[in-house]
Amino acid sequence: MKKTVILFIVAALVLVTTGVWFFTSSSSFRLSDMGMYIVIILVVGFALFVGYKRISSVRKGEPAEDELSKKVMQKTAAMSYYLSLYLWLAVMYAADKMKYETHVYLSAGILGMAVIFAICWVVYNFRGIRND
Repeated sequence: MKKTVILFIVAALVLVTTGVWFFTSSSSFRLSDMGMYIVIILVVGFALFVGYKRISSVRKGEPAEDELSKKVMQKTAAMSYYLSLYLWLAVMYAADKMKYETHVYLSAGILGMAVIFAICWVVYNFRGIRND
């Protein structure tokens, strides 16, 4: 239960700091900024969904993490790591072709890794895991 409370606190802190960043930025609003905000909101939404699932399972009397959820998380982590390597290769290729600052590539890569993890989790959670 402590992990779930911490999950909600971190999600709230991310939303607050993103809001402060949005309202205090003095530069003009660009479409690429909107993409970053959308990805941040999607990642926070994913975290809130996971927190809600944990709270609902605790209310039902189920354990917070059972063997299936651990297996889903293990498969998700493995596949998202594998796909993230290709993402970083694409980021390095894009860094050679385009001239942006380094922090743009790093933030795009980190947010991309979070999106890849969320997509892998959704696929494994709803499709299931084959018997190995």
